[in-house]
Amino acid sequence: MTQLPRWADVVLVPLISLLLAGAISAIVIWAIGESPWQALKTMVDGAVGSAYGWGYTLYYATSFIFTGLAVTVAFHASLFNIGGEGQAQLGGLGVALVCLALPWPHWTLALPAAMIGGALFGAAWAAIPAYLQARRGSHIVITTIMFNYIAAALIIYMLVSVLKPVGQMDPATARFPAGTHLPTLHEIPGFNLIFTKQVPANVSLFVALFACWLIWILLWRTRLGYEIRAFGRSEPAAKYAGISPFRVTMYAMLISGALAGLMSINNVMGESGRLVQNSAEGAGFIGIAVALMGRNHPIGVFLAAILFGFLYQGGAELGLWTSIPIELRTVVQGLVILFTGALDHMVRMFLGQFFRPRPLGVA
Repeated sequence: MTQLPRWADVVLVPLISLLLAGAISAIVIWAIGESPWQALKTMVDGAVGSAYGWGYTLYYATSFIFTGLAVTVAFHASLFNIGGEGQAQLGGLGVALVCLALPWPHWTLALPAAMIGGALFGAAWAAIPAYLQARRGSHIVITTIMFNYIAAALIIYMLVSVLKPVGQMDPATARFPAGTHLPTLHEIPGFNLIFTKQVPANVSLFVALFACWLIWILLWRTRLGYEIRAFGRSEPAAKYAGISPFRVTMYAMLISGALAGLMSINNVMGESGRLVQNSAEGAGFIGIAVALMGRNHPIGVFLAAILFGFLYQGGAELGLWTSIPIELRTVVQGLVILFTGALDHMVRMFLGQFFRPRPLGVA
């Protein structure tokens, strides 16, 4: 297959994949008797057509940035971490325990502590599959998938039997202290001139953006990042150069799990103000698509997270204002994942025809 130029690989391949997914989605909408144009207009107006819509789009995107970065770090070490969902749920448990531990006087004190709690619990949950891969040869994909279900069961047990307040019916923790409330965008000076209504996007958005920069520094400006990328490209060559497979596997998965766990400062601490069942809301799985579409680069992850935030919020608007079922957003997400992941090779083959070197004298 013809090697594509870097710009074509980064820009054209995701763009064509997105257009193909949009075209198939339009056919599906048309087949159920609805107008694809009206559906697109509703999604655009509801997700990015107003500051209020942007507030929700950015809220979803914040979670996807964390989980997308989690997949990215592991992927550069040739590790496919499918356990972001479980690691995010355990991160939520860590955030909840920290927030409930003390009567926090202000969010500036509670947020760093909650970040540490979420990152530690997420990293700890990723450490077990990492060790099994590094020492026992257990495939990381299989073990991380299994640990998603174990995490879900553990969270249910903790909420029902340990953390649920006496007399409360729903399986959830008590409300966090008022001092743990994270300011939303409409409460931040300057941003409140744009976001004039209550929106769920909060200061964890800036933490996510800072995490993008840190991961770029880690992967391309540090020795550990070089070792991760070298190991991911060729394990035998990395071992010959003195790079420890055990060290790289453990560090990559610990960082990956910590990033997934950090997602919980957005939805558990920032939006819900307590820990509930299924707090990750599928963001761990969406992070896989975000990383693939973002070409496992922090900038690409950010842009892909915005796209999936748009799909989430736009899909909700479809379910609210049209007769198109909200489940259609799952169809659209699935098509985006299909074309950016499973059919990525097909798009590359198509583009390769245009970038194939031509013999001299051939037009």
